[in-house]
Amino acid sequence: MTVALAYMATNAGLSVQEGAALIAVSVFPQVWKFFWAPVSDRTMTRKRWYLLSCVGCAIGMAGMATVPLSPNTKGLVSAVVFLTSLASTFLGFAVEGLVAHITPPHDRGRVCGWFQAGNLGGAGLGGGIGLWLLDHMPSPWQAGLVLAVLTLACCIPLRFVPDVPAEASACNLWGAVKHVGSDMWQVLKSPRGILCGTLCFVPVGTGAAGGVLAQAQVAAHWGAHAGEVELVQGLLSGGVSMMGCLAGGYICAHLLGSRTAYAVFGGLMTAVTAVMAVMAVTAPTVGAYIGFNLAYAFTMGLCFAAYASVVLEAIGKGHAATKYNGFSSLSNAPVWYMGLVLAKAETRWGPNAMLLTESALAIVGILVFATTAAIVRRSR
Repeated sequence: MTVALAYMATNAGLSVQEGAALIAVSVFPQVWKFFWAPVSDRTMTRKRWYLLSCVGCAIGMAGMATVPLSPNTKGLVSAVVFLTSLASTFLGFAVEGLVAHITPPHDRGRVCGWFQAGNLGGAGLGGGIGLWLLDHMPSPWQAGLVLAVLTLACCIPLRFVPDVPAEASACNLWGAVKHVGSDMWQVLKSPRGILCGTLCFVPVGTGAAGGVLAQAQVAAHWGAHAGEVELVQGLLSGGVSMMGCLAGGYICAHLLGSRTAYAVFGGLMTAVTAVMAVMAVTAPTVGAYIGFNLAYAFTMGLCFAAYASVVLEAIGKGHAATKYNGFSSLSNAPVWYMGLVLAKAETRWGPNAMLLTESALAIVGILVFATTAAIVRRSR
């Protein structure tokens, strides 16, 4: 969604804001997934949920590739995007439950690095492959079939990890939802939970500019075309963001605390977008587009690894998928609204103002977190 369809949007006659709205549709279920996360915690095993949701994602991948994108079909494409994203929430619940239950505490930083490497790396690599297939295959349905098969192939690693059963409880599902809500509230009102919730909601390290930079009309400002977007936003960014995730996991585990690392990494991303904004005016070349997108991808990997480490530190093991996705929902809210805000800024003032807008809002977010941390420390 953030690479292949984002690039095709303006080429298909959609505006930058309409392209950003498509991405926002894909993020929307990720904002509210906390409300149906108890279904995953309370029913079936994590492996079974993974298999079922992966099939749904594969069907959605085929649909997104096959339905022609145009101003007349954007409603239908949005519906397919929404349903695919909804299926992916259950896939995420399964992975998060497995990670929370089978990871020893001393390995959390390292595992969170790998976890987010799969998340960001998969998005970049899959997006680059999707755009290449749509650009080179004889027909869209063939590209959709290949994407569906590749998606289903992600089930193979399930063979090599232990399963985690559903959470046992004497109460019914509604009772479990209320119990989980109470459990989540206990986490949120603790000092650690307050800081974690603040970090998730502020617009720091969202990576939202990537979806705007991938659009054909925006990439053309730097002289980049489909080939450069496939390479940079897809394959190279996928690999670089994976390295950022692994580096972030190591730093969280051995050098900085996870919350401190998250704020530091967010500041680093702010600096990258600010310098790229200057280059958008002084030297808008393909080389600058490639270099700064890769730097952006690396810092995004750092931020995502620190985020996962912060959340796993706060939630513990009980009702892991539900509590993880309570924070994950918060963290997707700034991704959702920042994508729309940045697209509006790009349309009104251009790419450089869009990047400066992200930098400015990230600085505000870091100040909000620092203030919250000071208040929590004083209230203890």
